[in-house]
Amino acid sequence: MFVFLDFEASSLSKLSYPIEVAGVFEDGTSESHLIRPAQQWTDWDAEAEAVHHISQEMLETDGVPHDVVARRMVEHLSGHTLFASAPSWDGKWMSALLRAAKLPRHALRVRDTEEARAEAARRILAPVVSPERLHIEIDDLLTLVDVRREEGEPAHRALADARDEHRHWLDVVSAAEAVAERAARS
Repeated sequence: MFVFLDFEASSLSKLSYPIEVAGVFEDGTSESHLIRPAQQWTDWDAEAEAVHHISQEMLETDGVPHDVVARRMVEHLSGHTLFASAPSWDGKWMSALLRAAKLPRHALRVRDTEEARAEAARRILAPVVSPERLHIEIDDLLTLVDVRREEGEPAHRALADARDEHRHWLDVVSAAEAVAERAARS
């Protein structure tokens, strides 16, 4: 099953670490955790806090210990295909979380959400579109969905942003199904 992930972090520096993670499964179920930092994580950027509105105090009082979150993620996400809108950043924070919990940093891998949208369109359109036109139809469909979406500022909270990526994927699925239905009728 596809899972759409998002992390919020202490900053965007090399020493940044994850402070919140959320995942939305393709069936719409979701989970979110504030992450109590590992002792060695000290980087903090007040400007980042002003964006995501998660304070260090919130992490200490409401956060789940980083190792508990890491183990839960490995237990519940292994075997699923994980996607994020910024896989290099989200992958960095996933790796930092896993390493701090003394888990293999490659236990979970993150792919680009654009791949999930393209895969969904391909799966739905391949039976009704000629192989010569398939990539053109997919590109057109993805562009159309992107143009139709009302792009707002990200919420900069992990669950809201993961839900937005899930909705974007659902929009592609719906648009592809409509194209496939029209093609089947012609």
